[in-house]
Amino acid sequence: MALEINDSNFEEIVLKAEKPVIVDFWAEWCGPCRMVGPIVAEIGEDYKDKVIVGKLDVDNNPEIARKFGIRNIPTILFFKNGEIKDKQVGAVPKSTLVKKLDALL
Repeated sequence: MALEINDSNFEEIVLKAEKPVIVDFWAEWCGPCRMVGPIVAEIGEDYKDKVIVGKLDVDNNPEIARKFGIRNIPTILFFKNGEIKDKQVGAVPKSTLVKKLDALL
């Protein structure tokens, strides 16, 4: 399961995390986001003890989206120790995201 991340809890959940964090930047109206959403949730279950998986709605949380220059969605950012270590823009298969995640572990 993915945590709901927003402008007010982003720093606590993502930047101060002791584990790697994946953040899925998405919006309700975005078709490709709806394709990626279940994949991100699956990864959250598969890696629940190793990583934090979250979703951030860009329409409701524009401050964080702007801070990280999110212009296209879905965008998935991979954080470790509070820093962006990798990025994926657009809908991709689960294997692509898992490969990027495994590189952080």
